[in-house]
Amino acid sequence: MPPSTPPSAAPAPARPKPSPAQQALRKLGLVRDIDLALHLPLRYEDETRITPIRALRDGAVAQIEATVTACEVQLRPRRMLKVVVDDGTGTCELTFFSFYPSHQKTLAVGARLRLRGEVRGGFWGRQMLHPAFRKAEGELPQALTPVYPTVAQLPQAYLRRAVVGGLQRADLSETLPAGVAPPCFWGSNGLQRAWDLREALQFLHHPTPDVALATLEDQSHPAWQRLKAEELLAQQLSQLTAKRERDRLRAPELRPAPPQGVPGLALHEQLLAALPFTLTAAQRRVCDEIAHDMARSRPMHRLLQGDVGAGKTVVAALAAVIAIDAGWQCALMAPTEILAEQHFGKLVGWLEPLLAPRGLRVAWLAGAQKKKERAAMLALVASGEAALVVGTHAVIQEQVQFARLGLAVIDEQHRFGVAQRLALRQKLQDQRMEPHMLMMSATPIPRTLAMSYYADLDVSTIDELPPGRTPVVTKLIADSRKDEVIARIGAQVAQGRQVYWVCPLIEESEALDLSNATATHADLSEALPGVQVGLLHSRMPSAEKKAVMAQFTSGAMGVLVSTTVIEVGVDVPNASLMVIEHAERFGLSQLHQLRGRVGRGAAASACVLLYATGESGRLGETARDRLRAMAETNDGFEIARRDLEIRGPGEFLGARQSGAPLLRFADLETDKALLEWARETAPLMLDRHPALAQRHITRWLGGKSDFLKA
Repeated sequence: MPPSTPPSAAPAPARPKPSPAQQALRKLGLVRDIDLALHLPLRYEDETRITPIRALRDGAVAQIEATVTACEVQLRPRRMLKVVVDDGTGTCELTFFSFYPSHQKTLAVGARLRLRGEVRGGFWGRQMLHPAFRKAEGELPQALTPVYPTVAQLPQAYLRRAVVGGLQRADLSETLPAGVAPPCFWGSNGLQRAWDLREALQFLHHPTPDVALATLEDQSHPAWQRLKAEELLAQQLSQLTAKRERDRLRAPELRPAPPQGVPGLALHEQLLAALPFTLTAAQRRVCDEIAHDMARSRPMHRLLQGDVGAGKTVVAALAAVIAIDAGWQCALMAPTEILAEQHFGKLVGWLEPLLAPRGLRVAWLAGAQKKKERAAMLALVASGEAALVVGTHAVIQEQVQFARLGLAVIDEQHRFGVAQRLALRQKLQDQRMEPHMLMMSATPIPRTLAMSYYADLDVSTIDELPPGRTPVVTKLIADSRKDEVIARIGAQVAQGRQVYWVCPLIEESEALDLSNATATHADLSEALPGVQVGLLHSRMPSAEKKAVMAQFTSGAMGVLVSTTVIEVGVDVPNASLMVIEHAERFGLSQLHQLRGRVGRGAAASACVLLYATGESGRLGETARDRLRAMAETNDGFEIARRDLEIRGPGEFLGARQSGAPLLRFADLETDKALLEWARETAPLMLDRHPALAQRHITRWLGGKSDFLKA
């Protein structure tokens, strides 16, 4: 007989499987008590009062208390349950198309019920369709009934109980130090007292019936103000904490110092002398800011922003040669192969003549490289002979081993996720250091975003364009006038100019009635005999893309039909007309980026926004605002500000939001005063009350503040 299993080896009791409702709570991110306490209602229902049936108004949502006088199932014109109730002041007919035997039992003749629903008044008297109902028992509630955002398998009743429990158990003790109260603006009375967090949350979950609903809907009530202030403070504290943690890390001190035995000027001075143009004052200013950061032993974490064509690439090149002069390597990563190749072509032209005498090179890394070429490039990077490495996501792959990576440059940084940026920063980990980080963006960051989502970055701005850039005229034209636009293209090509035609999709979609690039290419080829019309889209093999771009860049191709792969980086000075089809489908910043592909030479340039009016013959309000903004200004900062207003920070920020806790309650435009207060309060709290600051961050963000480290 086998020996009995000792008690210590007995299997642990299986954990009970979470119910569908518990799984749904997790799906909503409602894991901690504080998560439930901060899960605020979408709207409220007033179940605190009973309205007599005779006082019901058509279209109003009301609660009545009445007795069932009739209840029957009707089969025509379809199966339905018809119920009549009477409260002594009048009658109301209830209709249910979906019902169960249990419903019929509750709605039996003689039952006294409380019913809530939208009232319809018509020829046949007052009616309610599918009202909520329950037995008329107990006292009426003293507060409005919350209706919460939910998901499938999570009924309101269950969620309400869970929120009440979370609210009771959550630690809502004060985290703001004494004397640090947020401003609280409300109504015509000016400054009001600030509510504490527990008081604000209790009120917002169960507001009293006398509250002005408008102040809850527009979030101007003092309880809302308290929540927004706390949320903004948590964001500022977490970003400032991340910035200070980063400042404690070590990075190589990159100061220009030509190696012994190499006579002459430092590399950056040689590059400035060799360039066929002089830098603008704005470019010189940002170069100084970047050089100052790189000379320090703490990692630079700087965002270089500048409008389309402001000359960010040459600033990156000057930063790269400072790193190379100091004996370190530089990596430049771009989101698309076309943009990375554009950078590679420019940087090879500028830097190879300066690097070759030192036995150094510019290396290229991309996913589509042949194995032999890639192995050769990896060897150059590992040996340090590749002083500058340009490429796509391939630059951050594990097999890429840098000898001494001192500077990482990320172009169009908002297109890269947090993990990708972290991977590039960790390339120097074995030396217990971090490379300096320069992120570039042609989508200017509005001030409120710079103060909030980018508060952990230093920002350099190129706020002037190089001389010789031609202003681009923008025209809005309905797609019914497409023939006129094609005639204009013919005239431009006849004058030796080149044209872009941008389509939003590659393939036709039944859901979206959009022209596809392939069909447009065929139509334009037929309409413009004798003109070479090229086609470029993201699904083409890399070699094919290169061949098409080479033909267009050389001037052999008159018209390039493309999807948005040419949005950034493509530089063809001879292109003077940009046509964007279905412009109403694009975001403002994307339209501005596309427009920036023309006006790069001396010829007068134009951007035509072709829009579809639809069956109504009119454009939607948001699309109209977007296109009007494009026609009214060429200023990228103004475009970005309007884009933020229209789309909100979630869409505007793009991939920076991988894992980022977006602001749920505060609004960057309407809550500027609270944002200013949070910015001023965060450093004071971290310096004088670090334990309170950490509690505040944990309460609001949990572990979600890690994304800021990228």
